Amino acid sequence: MDPLTRPRPILIRLAIALLGPLLLALLFLACGREENAARPEAPAPPPAPVAEAPAPPAPPKAEPASAETRATYQWYCAQCHGVKGKGNGINAKWLTVPPRDHTKAEYLETRTDQQLFDAIQQGGLAVGRAPCMPRWGDTLDEKTIHALVRYIRELCECEAI
Repeated sequence: MDPLTRPRPILIRLAIALLGPLLLALLFLACGREENAARPEAPAPPPAPVAEAPAPPAPPKAEPASAETRATYQWYCAQCHGVKGKGNGINAKWLTVPPRDHTKAEYLETRTDQQLFDAIQQGGLAVGRAPCMPRWGDTLDEKTIHALVRYIRELCECEAI
């Protein structure tokens, strides 16, 4: 075999070793501020089809969040929204769209409980919001999502419209 056309295993291994981490870094930065800041916003997707069975009504708002609901928020939400809901979680600096500050009533008072429920259940992209907000409907049941909505209302000390 001609030495110029023979495969070079060392070069192939080196290319794989260099490209693997590069691809992982690009994937990690896909939601990064610098990379996506100059991109124009994509048009909002069409609204998701309405489920046939309506969501069960939320329990009364006067009831404060339980320790279980607070723990659920800390486990699933605090990484982006912050331990106290201020939008300053550990992942916040890596996201193109800053996570919502759940302590600011100015915005949250313009949203219904159903809109917050849908955003948590279906994810940001499904409701015309940030695509980095994951859908939790396959992970959390409706009762837990309603409890999280009440806890967000508690954090902002606000009511739905």
